[in-house]
Amino acid sequence: MKQHAPSAERNREPLLPVLRESLPSRGTVLEIASGTGQHAVFFARAFPQLDWQPTDADSIARSSIEAWRREERLPNVREPLALDASASTWPVESADAIVCINMVHISPWEACQGLMRGTARVLPPGGPLILYGAYFIEGRPTAPSNLAFDASLRERNPAWGVRELGAVTAEARAHGLERDQVIDMPGNNFTVVFRKRGG
Repeated sequence: MKQHAPSAERNREPLLPVLRESLPSRGTVLEIASGTGQHAVFFARAFPQLDWQPTDADSIARSSIEAWRREERLPNVREPLALDASASTWPVESADAIVCINMVHISPWEACQGLMRGTARVLPPGGPLILYGAYFIEGRPTAPSNLAFDASLRERNPAWGVRELGAVTAEARAHGLERDQVIDMPGNNFTVVFRKRGG
C-alpha cells in the first residue's frame, strides 16, 4: 500500500530549513493532508524532538502513511488519523504546530476555510500554521507555469485552483491568525507561515 509522490521528494529538502526556523523546539506537529506519508517520515527523522501526527481524509493515503511509518519505525511518528480539514470537528484537540503541504489548491475553498477554523481551535497562542504550495500574490507577476497549473487543476475539478494569497490571508485573519512570513520556494511555490494571535 506504500505510495510514492515525486513532488514530495522534490520539495522536502527545500522545506527543511524553513521548518527549522518556524517549528517549535518540542511538542506535537499536526500534518494536515499528509498524502503518501513521505513527508511525515522525512521530517520526523529530521526533528526527533517533535512528535509528528499525520492525517488524511483519504483511506488509501492513510494506508500509505501507515506503510511508510511501519517501514521506517520512527518512534515519533504517530498512527495516521482520518481528518477532513473542512469538517466542523477534528480528531485532534491540540497541537503545537500545523503543517499543510499542497492541499489548499487541490481541494475546494471550503477546505481552506475549515483549515483556518480548525487551526484556531487547535493551536496555542503564537503557534504556527505552515502552508506550502502555489499562490497568486497581488502585485507580483504570475509565472506562466502557475497559470497553466491553475488551468489544469480547474479542468480536473472546477472547485480546485491556485488561490489568491490575499483571500487565504483574509480567511486566516477572520479566525485569529496573522500572516508572519511569505518565503519564495523553488518551482514558483511559496511557504506561508501564519501564527495564532496572542503569542
